[in-house]
Amino acid sequence: MPEGLRIDRPHITDGAALWRIAKDSRTLDLNSSYSYLLWCRDFAGTSAVARTADGEPVAFVTGYIRPERPHTLLVWQVAVDAAQRGRGLAAALLDGLTRRTAERHELTSLETTISPGNTASERLFTSYAARHGADVEREVLFDTGHFPDGPHDPEVLYRIGPLSF
Repeated sequence: MPEGLRIDRPHITDGAALWRIAKDSRTLDLNSSYSYLLWCRDFAGTSAVARTADGEPVAFVTGYIRPERPHTLLVWQVAVDAAQRGRGLAAALLDGLTRRTAERHELTSLETTISPGNTASERLFTSYAARHGADVEREVLFDTGHFPDGPHDPEVLYRIGPLSF
């Protein structure tokens, strides 16, 4: 973890900051501010926030346990404030979250979706797999035609596992 930062669970009061970080990323699909508030309430146990010494969120990872695959954590979004990028924060958050989640669930795999060309996310998740001695399987989960709201790149499912902690 970069010096001066700590990993914590998100709180409802963090919802606005998570929405801003996601918006400022200019790469994530921005959800409504309401959804970030709900995420901080309902999925805090499977999400993580990096905070400065004064408690301000500067990065986050949101996820949930898949209902039909209770040993799989799906990572929904990862975002780091522009001023904090390049310090290994996303990797530290992802490692911390999966370690914490594995303590409460028998976590054996991680899933995420990545749009083609998002090299930062591709590197983040393939290096995560390498650190944990896990394989990576890829397949298109949602192609362009699945999205009803206009052009959208396909979303490629990355299945990472088996995980060891």
